[in-house]
Amino acid sequence: MKKFNIRKVLDGLTASSSGTASPQPGTNQNDVIQETLQSEHFQLCKTVRHGFPYQPSSMAFDPVQKILAIGTQSGAVRLFGRAGVECYCQHDSGAAVIQLQFLVNEGALVSALADDSVHLWNLRQKQPAILHTLKFNRERITFCHLPFQSKWLYIGTEKGNIHIVNVESFTLSGYVIMWNKAIELSSKSHPGPVVHISDNPMDEGKILIGFECGTVVLWDLKCKKADYRYNHDEAIHSVAWHHEGKQFTCSHSDGTLTTWNVRVPAKPTITITPHGKQPKDGKKPEPCKPILKVEYKTTRAGDAFVVMSGGLSYDTGCRRSCLTVMHGKSTAVLEMDYPIVDFLTLCETPYPNDFQEPYAVVVLLEKDLVVIDLEQIGYPIFENPYPLSIHESPVTCVEYFADCPPELIPALYSVGSRQKRQGYSKKEWPISGGNWGQGTLSYPEIIVTGHADGSIKFWDASAIMLQVLYKLKTAKVFEKAPKGSKEEKPSTEIVDEDPFAIQTLSWCPASRMLCVAGVSAHVIIYRFSKQEMTTEVVQLLEVRMQGELNDVDSPDPAGDHPPTPSTPVPPSSSSPTQEGEPPEAQPFTSDDRPRDNGPGLKVWSAPLKQSPGYQVELVIQLVWVSGEPPQQITSLAVSSSDGLVVFGNSSGLAVVDYLQKSLLLNMSTSELYSPSDPYQRQPRSPRKTRQPSGDKDIPPVTSCMSRLSIFYTSMKKTYHSSNSPLSDNSDGNNISEEKSSKSPTSDAKDSSFSRSRSSSVTSIERESREAISSFHFSESFPRKTDSSPSPSLWLGTTQGTVLVLSLSLPPTGDQRLQQPVGVSSCGTLVRLKGGILTMAFLDSLGAVLPPSYEPWSEPNAPDEEKTRRRRPASPPPTQEGQDSQYAVVCSEKQAKVVGLPSQSCFFKHNITESSFVLRADVVQMAAGLCLACFCANGHIMTLSLPSLRPLLDVNYLPLTDMRIARTFCFSNLGQAMYLTSPTEIQRITYSQETCDNLQEMMGELFTPLETPEAPNRGFFKGLFGGGAQSLDREDLFGETAAGKASRSLAQHIPGPQGMEGMKGAASGVVGDLARARIALDERGQKLGELEDRTAAMMASADSFSKHAHDMMLKYKDKKWYQL
Repeated sequence: MKKFNIRKVLDGLTASSSGTASPQPGTNQNDVIQETLQSEHFQLCKTVRHGFPYQPSSMAFDPVQKILAIGTQSGAVRLFGRAGVECYCQHDSGAAVIQLQFLVNEGALVSALADDSVHLWNLRQKQPAILHTLKFNRERITFCHLPFQSKWLYIGTEKGNIHIVNVESFTLSGYVIMWNKAIELSSKSHPGPVVHISDNPMDEGKILIGFECGTVVLWDLKCKKADYRYNHDEAIHSVAWHHEGKQFTCSHSDGTLTTWNVRVPAKPTITITPHGKQPKDGKKPEPCKPILKVEYKTTRAGDAFVVMSGGLSYDTGCRRSCLTVMHGKSTAVLEMDYPIVDFLTLCETPYPNDFQEPYAVVVLLEKDLVVIDLEQIGYPIFENPYPLSIHESPVTCVEYFADCPPELIPALYSVGSRQKRQGYSKKEWPISGGNWGQGTLSYPEIIVTGHADGSIKFWDASAIMLQVLYKLKTAKVFEKAPKGSKEEKPSTEIVDEDPFAIQTLSWCPASRMLCVAGVSAHVIIYRFSKQEMTTEVVQLLEVRMQGELNDVDSPDPAGDHPPTPSTPVPPSSSSPTQEGEPPEAQPFTSDDRPRDNGPGLKVWSAPLKQSPGYQVELVIQLVWVSGEPPQQITSLAVSSSDGLVVFGNSSGLAVVDYLQKSLLLNMSTSELYSPSDPYQRQPRSPRKTRQPSGDKDIPPVTSCMSRLSIFYTSMKKTYHSSNSPLSDNSDGNNISEEKSSKSPTSDAKDSSFSRSRSSSVTSIERESREAISSFHFSESFPRKTDSSPSPSLWLGTTQGTVLVLSLSLPPTGDQRLQQPVGVSSCGTLVRLKGGILTMAFLDSLGAVLPPSYEPWSEPNAPDEEKTRRRRPASPPPTQEGQDSQYAVVCSEKQAKVVGLPSQSCFFKHNITESSFVLRADVVQMAAGLCLACFCANGHIMTLSLPSLRPLLDVNYLPLTDMRIARTFCFSNLGQAMYLTSPTEIQRITYSQETCDNLQEMMGELFTPLETPEAPNRGFFKGLFGGGAQSLDREDLFGETAAGKASRSLAQHIPGPQGMEGMKGAASGVVGDLARARIALDERGQKLGELEDRTAAMMASADSFSKHAHDMMLKYKDKKWYQL
């Protein structure tokens, strides 16, 4: 444990910080601050990925283990078991996964990629790893097939050939099926790529090969020739066997299904067009869209199921993708919300030669996963237990809260459970494999996501799982725009498609107060209630924010009245003061002010019924000034103990008392500086600071991360054609982001941050306006002369200045609701390089001082209980006799620790020179406090507090894209997260303790299970040979019979684990038990095989002895000429 003496701290300061103010001597208890965090407490690693796999491309299912695998176009593989059992894997090449095949009940998975490589994954460990890789050099892979309980993998290629791979050694067999031997010798054209391979369910020695041109070949593996060839005019997309192996069905590009008898290759026995119109004159039906896939599944008790995707008529009114289920004479067309990528029919048995008994269909869509129940009338869907709805509306902001109050998650779940949809299947979720982790590290964690449609979702993120708790729709506060209004709106609109999109939010978990800012320059304040209520009139407060005094005709620091020309606004005194009486909150109409082409939202004017959960308390709207739209809100904070909300943008800041529904302060940033302030900024540009009307799209915010906050809107206004505003901004000198807000994301392709910073952007225009970048409410010392802490508001700007406002609050109770709140400026505290990102306060012993809050109480309680509402006295930040605190301030470049009330700089650290910090937070670790920083160059760093010693510096991401920059969040206990794609959340940890326990916390994918028994052949089938015919593939494909494959055809790359990896199971108690059980099973199996071989050898020896004895007796007494 390292000790730091505050009195002697100047002796250890570097030259760069030698000019800072000297520390003020404190009391004896103040002299020594003990730091407990060391470098060994930190380690960075990924924990889990949540959400829907981005851009899915393939899917597979293990019917025994009941595990689902989904491959993506970026080379990722997501594995799903029961709720809470998820796993993420990534191929190093990043090539698209074109096909997945499970080794059923073996704990292994084969993946085929678009770069013509095949990989074998070991799933018997908690974090799957690649055992083998086979890279094809001369042929492109188009289709793979692995028969059930076989170790030989068939690989079809673009040239029409089929190669065979031993999945145990991952080596090629010398046995090759060449395309010119498979098709008719008289054929003059190439049959095209292989699109299907499958073995006959009743005869493993016969495989069915489908070529793209429409030719299907039944190949005899033993005789190495084609038994039958089936030719059709239309291209083939898929083939499905009947379980008896006597017929198969093909789907074609013209929307037809052809059913063929195996022994009748001349023509199909049945040809149907499921969705085609049947002409009355007997002509061929009109062609339909291609049937991309068909599956034929039989049942023992009734008609077979035929499931297919595509095949709709071209002139149909339905433009959505559909899944068709044909069962007997009934045909059901199930409309999907997104295009279908793939589907699989789940069956009771893994054996292809038995009645399949289908019970569900898993449908993989471009942005969703749907499972359909085939056993209930109407084919209802199963309720999805996975957190795959993160992207239901595009995510625009994210916040992460670890170590929340324990009662918060049950409270949110109780109100959120009433929002669940009805009509789901009553059966259990069928993908139920794997086991939960056994980790002991568990504390309440909540992730809050804001979305483009104005909704906010609360997620339970405890124990590396994710489950939606509650959904809040902020758009309900506003009236819907009339139909056709979008077409009538001018192109200069700020918000055209998503006027309710969430810009940033501030949430206090302890008091449950929620404050939300939207892209339409509106702020909504919510209270949490477990009771339903009806609000007669939604309270509205309109605020007129202006950037500079010369931008308007008359100064209006208070700005609480609507800016109508007929209403004079009296000027206020030079120092910021509060307004005596709150303005009337009234819904505005389009006639209130001249903003015909504005983006203003009309607040709901009728009584509003509010369900249990978050209920609106106050709506604040920024209005147009002099024909110009309000600037986007870049920072936001709420204080439940003070009853205040503050928000800021490039024009300035506004402080609102949400208890009295009044505006306390509305000032530009430059007005906050006192006349004698050394950091006061004067406009350096000789031109007007107001922008030309043609440049209203992008406010001249002084830092890049502030401009990022308006990227979501700016991108829409440029008709989604270019990211040029984003590109221009990413070269700025100062990149700033507020602690309490995150900027919106979008589905547009992400640009990348530049590692270097250009000095050419230090323009006069950039210096002309200073924006508010962060806020912090605190019980602190706003002035040097203060002897005791008092309520205050600390502001950080994009120019690196920290300003302080002192708050004078009336006594609690009725006086708090009647007397005004006083606000006065205390000037500048400190100045840093770069925009201010975060601020926090420590007590004299180095412990963090959380913002004071009001404990949650039911707001809809009876009147006699409401009178008890008061701001409780927060625990004193320092003990009696101590009057010192330490303010921790972090900017894009630096971090400083300042003593209060002396305002002396004790510690200073330059975080980065070549890059800039995107996100910084003071976080509570298990062993102490630290400052966590995420830089634009991908580095994640932690600094000790208060000494700012570097503890961790890891180059986590080689290149940071814009989505990660806008959504990266730190939280307590070493947790962090970001949006790695439009549909997925990646969680990471920088805590050594969490990394050590991660294996125990993760679920297990593989569970030792018995393979179901093979179907009974029956007496007559066994007698007459009608059952399934087995095949010794080793004799056909082994090196002895088939020879060696060409070395130049494919290259074998062993994985890091080798063959031993298949034997390894997960660590921990569960893994040890599983490993012991597997070893016993394998030993017993080997002993059984040895016993069988010994018995067979003994029987063979007895037979040979008997035949030799008979031969001897036959020729014993015969002469040589009698032979």
